[in-house]
Formats: sequence, C-alpha cells, structure tokens
Amino acid sequence: MMHNPILPGFNPDPCICRKGDDYYLAVSSFEWMPGIPIYHSRDLAHWELLTHVLTDDTAVNLKNLPSAKGVWAPCLTYCAEEDLFYVVYGVMNSMNARFFDVDNFVITSRSITGPWSEPVYLHSAGFDASILHDTDGRKYIVSLMWETRDGYEKPGAICAVEYDPLKKQIIGYPKRIWRGATDRGCIEAPHLTKRNEYYYLMCAEGGTGYNHAVTMGRSRDVFGPYEPDPAGPLVTSQPAASNERKDADHLKPKYYNPESVLQKSGHGSYVDLPDGETYLVHLTARPRVIRDTPEERARLSPYAPVWPDGYMPDGILDLRCTLGRETAIEKMHWTEDGWLRMADGGNLAQEAVPEPALPSVKMKKIPERDDFNESGLGNFYYAPRQMPQRFCDLTSRPGWLRMRGCESQASLNRVSLLARKLTNLGCIFTTKLEFSPDVYQQDAGLMLYYDNMNNLYLRKYYSETIGGEALGIVQLENGHKTEYTESRVPLTKGAPVWLRLTVRDRDTFFTWSLDGENWTRIGGIFDTSIFSDEYCKFGEFTGTMAGLFCRDSLLHRKCADFDFFEVKERTNA
Repeated sequence: MMHNPILPGFNPDPCICRKGDDYYLAVSSFEWMPGIPIYHSRDLAHWELLTHVLTDDTAVNLKNLPSAKGVWAPCLTYCAEEDLFYVVYGVMNSMNARFFDVDNFVITSRSITGPWSEPVYLHSAGFDASILHDTDGRKYIVSLMWETRDGYEKPGAICAVEYDPLKKQIIGYPKRIWRGATDRGCIEAPHLTKRNEYYYLMCAEGGTGYNHAVTMGRSRDVFGPYEPDPAGPLVTSQPAASNERKDADHLKPKYYNPESVLQKSGHGSYVDLPDGETYLVHLTARPRVIRDTPEERARLSPYAPVWPDGYMPDGILDLRCTLGRETAIEKMHWTEDGWLRMADGGNLAQEAVPEPALPSVKMKKIPERDDFNESGLGNFYYAPRQMPQRFCDLTSRPGWLRMRGCESQASLNRVSLLARKLTNLGCIFTTKLEFSPDVYQQDAGLMLYYDNMNNLYLRKYYSETIGGEALGIVQLENGHKTEYTESRVPLTKGAPVWLRLTVRDRDTFFTWSLDGENWTRIGGIFDTSIFSDEYCKFGEFTGTMAGLFCRDSLLHRKCADFDFFEVKERTNA
C-alpha cells in the first residue's frame, strides 16, 4: 500500500504526466526560488526531487511580491507527437481589491531537466492555466476567468481558448465554458484531457480549503456544453453536498470532516498507466485541531483567534496546517459509461492506497546531513524571491557554506535565507556557525519561517547592552516583532557555536552548544501551530520552512560561515 501524503510538506497543486515508464509531477512554488519543483517516480510510490523548471530569477521576477503571490499551479504535460514537455504556469502579481492580476506563460523542453525555452505570454484572464494537446494537433488553454464585476458569481468560470504554437499566441479571446459540476462554488484548477470521443474537464470546486473537491464534466466539443458527472465529486475530504456559490471565501473551516485525516482534498490531475490503471494526484492537508478550551485560549493569548459564529465547527478553536498543502494519490478506474471514479467506490480521500502493478523502484532521498562538501547546493534548498546562489558561496571556504547577509527577514526583496521544507512535525535542525558581527544590524543563525511576517529565529548578534556578541531569540508573529532579551546569552567574540531548532508537534524550542555535545536550552517553548495558512494574516497557500540565515541590513556584505546543516526526523512525532 502507498501511504498519503506521498509528498509531505509544502507541495501543493500537483500536476502529473507520463513519458514511457517515467512519471513526473510538478507543484506550486509561489515566492520561493528555484521555482516549480519536479518530482520523478517509476512506480508512483517512491518519489525523488529531480529538478526545477524556473532557475533564473531575472526571467521570472518575484522581487517585492507579497507572500503567497508568485508562481501558481503549474501544468506539466508531455506531448508524445512532438516529444516535448510543456509547462504552463502563472505568476500572480497582485490580489489587491480581489482583482487577481496574473500573467500566464508556456515554456517547453525536450528534456524534463531542461533547458527550457523562453517564456511565451498567453493571457491574464485568470489563474490555474493548463494546456490540452488535442488528437488533431491543435492546442487549447483552459483557466479560470477571474470575475471582477459586482453582481456576478465569484471567483468566476472556466474559460478556454485555442493556442497557436507557431505564432506563439492565443487565437481570439477566451470563452467561458463551465461553471462547475456542483454548487460548492469557487471553481478553479481546470485540466482538459481527451479520451475516446469525449473531452474531460477536471476542476477543483469548493475553494482550496475544507470544502475542496475534485470534480469533472465532459463534452464532445472543447467549448462545450459540458455535462456534470452525475455522481458528484470524484475525490474530496467532505462528501456532504453544499451550496456555497454565494461565498467566495476559500477556507470554509465549518466543513472540516472529523472522520478524515486528509483534509482540503481537491485540485487533482490524473495519469493513465500502460496497463490501463489510472491514478490521480491531488492536494491535501493535515491540520492540527485546536479544541476550544480555556487551557488552549490561555496558551494562545494574546493572539487567540476570534472567529464569527458558525465559522468554525462546534468545539474547535482553530484548525492549523503547519506543513501546508501536501500531495496525495488515489487509485481510480474508468466506468463502462466513461466516468472516472475512485477504485474503492467512494469519493473520500484515503490514507492508504493500493500500489499500481509496476516494479518497485526506490528513489534518491534528500540527505539528512549536508556538510557542504559538494561544489553546488543541493536542489532541496530554497530562498524567498531569489536564487540561493545570489548569497551562498561554497568555494571561499571549502567544506563550509559562506552566506552573505542582506536585508531583514521581514523584507520582500533580498533575504539571505537558505531553507528546507518542513515535512514532519517532529524534526531537529542543527548547524555549526562561525560569525563575528560588528554592529547590531548584523546577525545570523537558525530560523523557522512561514513568511516575511511570521518567523522565529535563534541568532548570534552584536549586543550593545552586553557590549559584545550574544545569542538571542526574535519572533515575528503576524508582523508583531518580539525580541526575547531576558533569555539572551553572552558569547566569547569569534567563538564557534552550535545551534539547534527542535519541532515537537506543537512545541518548538531552541538549544545551543559550544562543543556540539553538551546542549543548553535558550528561551521558552513556542507554539508551532501558528505557522499555518489558517493563522498567518499576511500569506497563505504555502508551508513552513526551516533554514540558515544571515543579515547585514547596514552594508549587505557581512558573511556568516556554516559548517553543516542537519535535519533529523522523529518517526514518533
């Protein structure tokens, strides 16, 4: 059996395709670079992070974009007739006043590892654009057409338009073709495929929250009309029918289903196997349920949420998905009358899924420890809005990572943060740091990061109060900065220091050492759950990261040296 999620942590909006015996899966990356991770498998059970599509931060400019903007919902397809991979992606530039200003592009490559062509602009009708390679050689772009007018259903309808690959432009204006197979509303994430005489339009409905679902319609013509699947959603975490067309809010926690570990299941993409089997990958999340008790309210004070009546399920104070939206997989089958269904006969996303009839092939895993002995950075590292190579150096001091400090962690421009995805709520992150700050605008250390307004870090810095180097903790919580000066520790100038960040379910804390063997706690215990879509007010849709950072907000040139970065997961978390 395969166990969901197959890609834990921040891996949302999956899109899958097959070339021969190889399966490739792309996910969203938002403001993080490199952009559009591509995972690879040969058996659908074991996956490796193979490559990234966007590696030039000048070609895709994410600077100064707020958290949760940037690269949304890539569509990865393989056109066998051309022996060519296609990626359609959108760059969300703004959601101000709910205009949702997005630019959609298409790029191609002979190889999944690139090089990729120069981006071709498609349109800005709406987000979640994807492409169909029709059997007659024509190509079509489908996407959400964002609705900005008063009095119309939000967020809009699915639209389609033909694409001319020779002229590299769409033909005419997009045409609305589909309002959804259900009344859940908030339709998005269209994927158009051709099977026998039908065009199948797979969408997400209900919003990318607790009423999320994968739905489908079909038509004998690309532009419709489409008939809805009579059985309702294909895959969901909330099977109950609902009518939410008048509510454009995506989260809808009142639809939390206590009978399912997997929540928010929707935004799917399917792949047919050579032997006729079919599997579907979809977005999902696993929230930490916070019960509405006096003890919990006291623990979260002064930032305990106050929701409108009926917004949360009875007896629940909050639902928090610290790991973000993840990728799951389901076994499917085609019915005799041509509809796609889950193999178990239901539509509730499952934790355990039967494996396909494919030979088992193990894949390369991300290493626990990086001693920075390679000539380049591992492909599992990310930085906000710029490539990590902009501020990371592995050659000046062999065996060490030298990081040049830039702006503060609150910046939307140039932040020197080398991060890995948090994939387990039981992780220990450890590093050894050598750093000699000269002024208070310089610090370096270890950070837990959701976005520029929500992060927590242990830093080595220059304290004018102490008159020398010190260790201290700083927290940004929805833009509110707290320096925990009461727990700071003076250090000998220039001495190396080991830093450790421990995530243990809802408890997060820091320790430090002068020899890497004997560890001392610093500061209190912090609530991990606040690093979540549900809690953070300045961003959403992403997930929690942990990594190394350096800041020099005075001159942008001070460097910190890190000897290694180790991540150990606790299997009993």
